[in-house]
Amino acid sequence: MGDDYRGVSALVTGASKGLGRAYALELARRGARVILLARSEGDLRQVAAQIRERHDGPDPAVVVGDLTAPDGPERIVRELRDRGLTVDLLLNNAGAGSAGPFLGRPVEPQLRTVDLNVRGLLALTHAIGAELVARGSGGIITVSSTAAFQPMPYQASYAATKAFVLSFTEALAEELRGTGVHVMAAHPGAVATGFFDGTSATIDPRFADAPDAVAARTLDDYARRRAVSYPGRAVTRAMTWPARLLPRAAVPRLAGWVNRRLRLHEVVDLAG
Repeated sequence: MGDDYRGVSALVTGASKGLGRAYALELARRGARVILLARSEGDLRQVAAQIRERHDGPDPAVVVGDLTAPDGPERIVRELRDRGLTVDLLLNNAGAGSAGPFLGRPVEPQLRTVDLNVRGLLALTHAIGAELVARGSGGIITVSSTAAFQPMPYQASYAATKAFVLSFTEALAEELRGTGVHVMAAHPGAVATGFFDGTSATIDPRFADAPDAVAARTLDDYARRRAVSYPGRAVTRAMTWPARLLPRAAVPRLAGWVNRRLRLHEVVDLAG
């Protein structure tokens, strides 16, 4: 495939902003027909308009849906079928997370994180993955995180969901080996997006990668049929090594020390 995604119909979840928007724009630049999925129709329409303005390629499609709703994935798949939108590449980008002490933060946003990062991803991958295998072609990219490789005090629920994503994606890749469907996990580090919007937590821009660079490197790695992508700067991959080398009990202590240095143990909600 190389740099050319022409003829590929790619469904990008969480495409309305941040990294999802960057994936959508980069796929369109490479010639893909992009299907934009998120909850916010207005934001999706803006991304679609940007694609039309910047790229003379296939017209993007907009699908409005909520992966955290009990019937959300089912409704999304039904709409895709009703509109005749065939997916060749599923890019599971949609994700959410919270920071701060687990018991000191509201539980509902953390439950929504589990619904989106785990339940919604699982349901959508099950439905679309079955169609890909039936056709004997296509692929799935799942955006995990370097947070997946160790327990992270003050990001406990978020890191746990990404650990699920890591394990699930690696297992699925092995199950689908030889079917013609390529599965790849992407593990970016900090990305310069509004991930912590609404809270006192911030992302230091000196240590965060630009979304467009992360998107480009992810798609390069998928085109090369790699099993895993570390699309950030080199240090982000190195950050995954301590959890594999240190004693198990030392890993959360080290991660907790780092997050306290980032003052994540003091995170509060900001007044809206």
